[in-house]
Amino acid sequence: MKLLRVGAKGQECPALLDSQGVVRSLANIVRDIDASVLSQEGLASLRKLNVADLPVVADVSRIGTPWVGCGKFICIGLNYADHAREAGMPIPTEPILFTKAISAITGPNDPLVMPQGSVKTDWEVELGVVIGTRARYVGQAQALEHVAGYCVVNDVSEREYQLERGGTWDKGKGCDTFGPIGPWLVTADEVPDPQKLKLQLAVNGVLLQNGSTETMVFGVAELVSYVSRFMTLEPGDIISTGTPPGVGMGLKPLPQFLKAGDEVRVSIEGLGEQCQRVYAWDAALL
Repeated sequence: MKLLRVGAKGQECPALLDSQGVVRSLANIVRDIDASVLSQEGLASLRKLNVADLPVVADVSRIGTPWVGCGKFICIGLNYADHAREAGMPIPTEPILFTKAISAITGPNDPLVMPQGSVKTDWEVELGVVIGTRARYVGQAQALEHVAGYCVVNDVSEREYQLERGGTWDKGKGCDTFGPIGPWLVTADEVPDPQKLKLQLAVNGVLLQNGSTETMVFGVAELVSYVSRFMTLEPGDIISTGTPPGVGMGLKPLPQFLKAGDEVRVSIEGLGEQCQRVYAWDAALL
């Protein structure tokens, strides 16, 4: 299934995308796409529905985040060896963990608003792994049993804040609108191998990232298992699994960063596409 939420910000309704690409409402079935829906029981209940009987959603002009109730937005740094090399950093021997603020989460096509004074706002296409069942000290062999589904993430980053202002990476990762998620959550049963997905990102029509999850340093199962050793993963939590090469700070001969008016398109094979327009700071766009 492809689960999504459509409507104005704060007024989104639960829906699913049928096999013909038609958005159908789940508003009469579930209150929202939340932890109860992401559970094995919740997803099993939705699979029993006759999708053709669900009403068609007439207005899909805005897509929100695919689910509500994300408690933790965990990110993995330098998880593609070629990205580590372009960043001039060593390939990690254990996963590098950092967090994005929950307040950074936004819809997949919502405005990308650069923070005040930003000159190094960058892009990162990433595979998002959404937890459906609580995971605590889970083994690698069982890790994928705790995954509800997968989604597209743009791990937007302000490189000056991240790398030049001291402290941890978090301050360059958690700015408002720096976590576009969606357009939908594709349930795990429709992604037979999360290590065989193509990822792409283009800025103003120029393809800059073109990679595959098969080149991850640490795969999805290993990451879920690893993270669960350090914190309990709850339904609705997301792990953003790192980015392939082609980010702005790594471009040669000179780095390239986003500016107002740019268009960013982010896609993962089978998981859909995002499109963000970049804006200078404007609180009215948040």
